[in-house]
Amino acid sequence: MSEDITLTKNAGALKGKTIFITGASRGIGRAIALKCAADGANIAIAAKSAEPHPKLPGTIFSVAEEVEAAGGKALPMQVDVREEDQVAEALKKTADTFGGIDGVINNAGAINLTNVEATSPKRYDLMMDINARGVYLTAHLAMPYLKQSASGHILSLSPPINLEPRWLGPFAPYALSKYGMTILSMGLAEELRESNISVATLWPQTIVATAAIEFAVGSREMFDQSRKPGVMADAAYEILSTSDKSLSGAQLIDETLLRARGVDDFSQYAHNPAKAGELMVDLFLDP
Repeated sequence: MSEDITLTKNAGALKGKTIFITGASRGIGRAIALKCAADGANIAIAAKSAEPHPKLPGTIFSVAEEVEAAGGKALPMQVDVREEDQVAEALKKTADTFGGIDGVINNAGAINLTNVEATSPKRYDLMMDINARGVYLTAHLAMPYLKQSASGHILSLSPPINLEPRWLGPFAPYALSKYGMTILSMGLAEELRESNISVATLWPQTIVATAAIEFAVGSREMFDQSRKPGVMADAAYEILSTSDKSLSGAQLIDETLLRARGVDDFSQYAHNPAKAGELMVDLFLDP
């Protein structure tokens, strides 16, 4: 099956809408970009990769070409989400190019699964700045644009809060940075409760076959226990196409949401369909 598998229908709900996606040069961000592009959306591809990487496929420009081929309009921009000026400029350029912004997806992330003793201050700061602070910064700077949308969305790829010690002891710094994304999102949902902006988080039920799994968590062999990024893209599409704010404040899991929306066979999402029954539950989720 294709790496870009999609099992949910594109209903045209995002046609002409503008979605700003951080970290969209590969992996889940790229998959979401292509899913939304197939619906006729304008995609702002905000990521650091402007030149090809020897080990990692994809750049902002290669994804822009794929977005256009899928039926959307693309705006590739080299952006470091830690830099306020770069994020502000990218958001303004997106709004100026497409006439507004309807959704912001906080997909850019940094991961290091080490405990406090083994985590250097530099690595700790990197995770906090890209993960937790990234949600704050994009929301803070995008809010004026999103308030002009008829149905604005802020979606952060972060886990539901789970304070079980088994998830904190081994890698508390990473957990803090990801839970920070979720706490900020839940706070934003309440802050914007009377607005036209829906805020939610999304996390995969199983690990997803991305560069993070291959290089930061384990190895490519773990892909046999993974789903393809398309499962998260389909779930993100369902969230972005929900216009009544019924999902605002929710800490969502991709499989749970997609089952509620009619998907009942997830085997095609498996990176190796022959091992669809042997998938690994993702971090922060209890079996």
